[in-house]
Amino acid sequence: MSRVVVINHLSLDGIMQAPGRSDEDTRGGFQHGGWGAPGIDHVLGAVMAESMTKSGALVLGRRTFEDFAAFWPKQTNSPFTAVLDDAQKYVASRTLKAPLSWRNSTLLDGDAADAVAKLKEQPGKDLVVLGSGDLVASLMRKGLIDEYLLMIHPLVLGTGRRLFAEGGPFTALRLERSVTTTTGVVIATYQPAEANAK
Repeated sequence: MSRVVVINHLSLDGIMQAPGRSDEDTRGGFQHGGWGAPGIDHVLGAVMAESMTKSGALVLGRRTFEDFAAFWPKQTNSPFTAVLDDAQKYVASRTLKAPLSWRNSTLLDGDAADAVAKLKEQPGKDLVVLGSGDLVASLMRKGLIDEYLLMIHPLVLGTGRRLFAEGGPFTALRLERSVTTTTGVVIATYQPAEANAK
């Protein structure tokens, strides 16, 4: 059985919107795009590299998939380009049609959470969700997330889309590991407390 691991950058006030680039996601007039870039250092890079060794397929929402597909294949000087290109990518979307343009990409059939639950039943490495806030919310509602790897940046953005939106399910988490980077980013690994009680 595979695990579902959510990996996301967050501000102190829980914003996950557009950490990578200024033009990444301007929904709602968001003007702080690229806020995560100053927090990246060798410590964060090492933690991400370690997590990639455990990672199998990616599970992405439509918006994240389209952004990644337009950006990453063109980044010839990044070590992440080959990893993302080569990875199997499962995409949750009600509007995209198969076949998908980015290689190794498969459109999930039907309800995304139900499709991920079926993927989770198969043996293999972790299924990793990057970004994809709406998808994360649907997976949380069905109790499908086994781990959160959150890179919490020392910023209060005050506005933007939050990973844990109002109205989400109550979820008790247990801190499994934390690392602080040279830039003050706290990389925290959480697992549902229920999973640790077994």
